[in-house]
Amino acid sequence: MSSNLRASFRGAIGSFKLDLEFSVPARGVTVLFGPSGCGKTTLLRCIAGLNRIPGGELHINGTTWQDARQFVPTHKRALGYVFQEPGLFPHLNVIDNLAYGMKRAGINYRDSVELRELTHLMGIEKLLRRPIQGLSGGEKQRVAIARALLLQPKLLLMDEPLSALDQDNKNEIMPYLEQLHSSLEIPVLYVTHDRREVERLADRVLLLREGQILAQGEIGEILTQPDLPFAHARDAVTVLDGRVKHYDARYGLSTLQIDGGTLDIPDQLGPSGIYKRLRIKSTDISLSVQEQDHSTILNRLPAVIWKILPTDGPSVNVLLRVGNMGEGHALLASVTRKSVDQLGLKPGMMVYAQIKGASLLGSNTTTAPRANRMTPLLESVQA
Repeated sequence: MSSNLRASFRGAIGSFKLDLEFSVPARGVTVLFGPSGCGKTTLLRCIAGLNRIPGGELHINGTTWQDARQFVPTHKRALGYVFQEPGLFPHLNVIDNLAYGMKRAGINYRDSVELRELTHLMGIEKLLRRPIQGLSGGEKQRVAIARALLLQPKLLLMDEPLSALDQDNKNEIMPYLEQLHSSLEIPVLYVTHDRREVERLADRVLLLREGQILAQGEIGEILTQPDLPFAHARDAVTVLDGRVKHYDARYGLSTLQIDGGTLDIPDQLGPSGIYKRLRIKSTDISLSVQEQDHSTILNRLPAVIWKILPTDGPSVNVLLRVGNMGEGHALLASVTRKSVDQLGLKPGMMVYAQIKGASLLGSNTTTAPRANRMTPLLESVQA
């Protein structure tokens, strides 16, 4: 897929320096992730035109917003921007807040199909006549997101949109963000410091440190890349997509096809052919050197040990390859160091990954599944 957005910013804003270049595809969510002060919001503001670095470049859909010869001001850039605080007009009700931006953009909100579709998608149809003061934090942010999208942007920027919400409001809004994710046909740049949001929403990740890109790639690659901190965490997870094969009504199990095998999930996940995202905790995977036929664990996949990664606890994370060489999924399994010694676990060894639990994340994906493949990272493995 050709990239829809290409950006390059090298220079200083005050005492802070950016030195990075990247491109993102035509649709999907790219998460900007990293510690406070690493440049996530600064980068977003450069893309929005709120900050200017001379010599920077920004191209979207074949249109140039910034290069050595021109700089398109923020109000002329076809983008939507959602901040930490919703920034709604408190003296207007919901529909008037939505209509205000549309009227300024010259859009007839009264005949707008987008207005009807977005209010339905964000679950705010019944809130349109409500005063802003009467909304919860999650409801306000859903209105703010709808307002940004009603401007018909070519790009959506979201700067920690959930950081000001308590956990209940985060739980309320997350399903709407997941629905939005599966339906938007524009690229989204999403800033967060919450790894759970990364797992649930990201198609790809830009990992930032001190104004530079430390790593970038598909979500599954980043979470399992052995030289990044995610794979070494005690609570490491694997995120992957599976295609629904069928549903067994007798046992209440859906079968998902992944590279290297199938997984049975205790839920009705939808019609055959759609993709679903799964989150598998490393602590929910055990390893066996022999196939265990007599076990209550349904999901057992043959795998090869790629690397054994230290953590800051009594266990290690075993990085596995499931499926054909270079084509299968990566999985992380947490096992004790004692088990490593007793079983003689080492890179290149064949084992069986026994998956005790897999939780559903997100909604349907209508395009090709997000990658969790080993190809960009694969090293030679000595048996």
